Amino acid sequence: MDNEPRFEEMLSRLDVIVHSLERGDTPLEESLALYTEGSELIRKCTEKLSDAEQVVVKLRKGPDGAPEELPFDTEDS
Repeated sequence: MDNEPRFEEMLSRLDVIVHSLERGDTPLEESLALYTEGSELIRKCTEKLSDAEQVVVKLRKGPDGAPEELPFDTEDS
């Protein structure tokens, strides 16, 4: 099993980092470490969202009334 934190945990940590950096009272070295950690969290979150998007499909009613799966990016006509 993957030991990487869940998406929600990473997002929560990113929120803490942003608030800490916004306060502006963090020493420079710590700010740089937080910035680096935040950048990595953003990359991982973006990757997880991209993976999730590949799985998602839209459902619509087909000609016979039965549900029909479409790729996520398909536009309705």
